[in-house]
Amino acid sequence: MAEHFKIVFEGQLRTGVELETARLNLAQLFKTDVSGVDRLFTGNPVTIKRSLTRDDAQRYLAALNDAGVEGRIEPEQPVTLSLDEVAENAPQRPAFDPTTSPYAPPRTPVAQDWPAVGELKVFSIQGRIGRLRYLAWSLALVGVAMLVAALCVGVLSVSLVAGGLLGTVAFVAFVVVSVQIGAQRLHDAGMSAWLLLLNLVPVVGSFFPIVMMAVPGSTGPNEYGPPPPSNTPRVKVLAVLWLVVLVLALVAGVMGGLESIQEEVEATTSAYEQALPYDDDASDTNDTEQPTVPVDPVDSGDSSDSNDDQ
Repeated sequence: MAEHFKIVFEGQLRTGVELETARLNLAQLFKTDVSGVDRLFTGNPVTIKRSLTRDDAQRYLAALNDAGVEGRIEPEQPVTLSLDEVAENAPQRPAFDPTTSPYAPPRTPVAQDWPAVGELKVFSIQGRIGRLRYLAWSLALVGVAMLVAALCVGVLSVSLVAGGLLGTVAFVAFVVVSVQIGAQRLHDAGMSAWLLLLNLVPVVGSFFPIVMMAVPGSTGPNEYGPPPPSNTPRVKVLAVLWLVVLVLALVAGVMGGLESIQEEVEATTSAYEQALPYDDDASDTNDTEQPTVPVDPVDSGDSSDSNDDQ
């Protein structure tokens, strides 16, 4: 008879995983609502899956670990049982409270159940936005900033104080909104908004915005909330336009750099040619030297013969 195994779970969380995050992940794993997995966190041993081969048991255990909980594999006789067959009238034990265990990591209070998708809030550091919406919002922010900058220039022509004050307020507002949408983009990838400080680090800050635009978001809920709503056609169009603008700006920068290098090389070559020494004395000597006319031997012979005849 082939050996079979079962997966047993007692409500243990992996290190650094919040209880609410684990509940949401398990609900997505078992394709049920969040309240349906609360029975797993009573502190009692619960058999989640039975009659598994060793390889299948390892895969189920890896799926639980990815969801943020700890389980174990135990051998058993071949029996079929699913999560829905867990007895509701099982002997109740005191609920396991991780905060009372001296070996448990710190936990935060259990939050309310999150909706299927999150609410969009532009002027907030809470929530999540995907890559396309981040690009679309960035394009809109840059467009508004350009209009405000043109307004500041117009005010500066009238009053330096008013123009400078308006420009300062506009710059601060631009930075604040940039931080807010950047924080939501990092939250979507499951990262802390404090990573925005990497933009201030030399070298790293030059390519970190590219990372923010490229890193994918979490497929389901994470510790920062539920996934963002689906992208609308308008968001997709704005995102593509922003990518086109970025590519054109990159190409223009590269072409400008190549032209600067070419001008510098030409200037250096011209200066080097002008610094080369010339042999003026030799050229003057060659110009003033008179050429010698060779004597034709035939003409000399004819003259001597003429003299002899005389």
